[in-house]
Amino acid sequence: MILFPAIDLKDGACVRLVQGDMSRATVFSDDPAAQARHFADSGFAWLHVVDLNGAFAGRAVNASGVEAILVATGMSVQLGGGIRDLAAIEGWIERGVARVILGTAALRDPELVKTACRRFPGRIAVGIDARDGRVAVEGWAERTQTSPRDLALRFEDAGAAAIIYTDIGRDGAMAGPDVAATAALARALTTPVIASGGVSSLDDLRALKDVADAGIAGVISGRALYDGRLDAAAARALLAA
Repeated sequence: MILFPAIDLKDGACVRLVQGDMSRATVFSDDPAAQARHFADSGFAWLHVVDLNGAFAGRAVNASGVEAILVATGMSVQLGGGIRDLAAIEGWIERGVARVILGTAALRDPELVKTACRRFPGRIAVGIDARDGRVAVEGWAERTQTSPRDLALRFEDAGAAAIIYTDIGRDGAMAGPDVAATAALARALTTPVIASGGVSSLDDLRALKDVADAGIAGVISGRALYDGRLDAAAARALLAA
């Protein structure tokens, strides 16, 4: 199971939100490249990056921060936030992004996701963010009536590299992940699932690892790594064991 440290970009800085609320942002670094180097030096191979402003705007807003991260390290980067067309997908892949995450586009334009999966095999992930059991889009601002399971099943045969499932209510709240819901989603799919939201301790990682055979291939953590509640070396060793 891969542990993905998260860098969320807002107004050029590395921040963490609480439950997706842009007004409840804590700035942890004003230098995205330096933060990426720190994670690389800590032994991480992958990085999860989100352009938060871009998710609301529907286009890249923190492109310079993302580009600085790509230049600063040799880490594999998966990137989401405001990527809504093939030109943007291709542009980021050409600039060195290993995996592009399509979230709002998965609901609004499923054919785009399927086309991107065919054109860029293994390079496209579907981001499914849920609040109270329903998918939220447009930077988590709009809650739909679609369930995460129903949305994920639409892409079972598309060839997506992963489904990134975020429980918005737990994201940044340090309350632990919804292990049961994540495992249930993974069992309904053949596409690997990456868990996100609420991970704050080694016990949280153990709980997810215990159900990894459901199809959980990775887990994203942000605030807990920034504030030291989750020791990077111990976390990586636990998931690698």
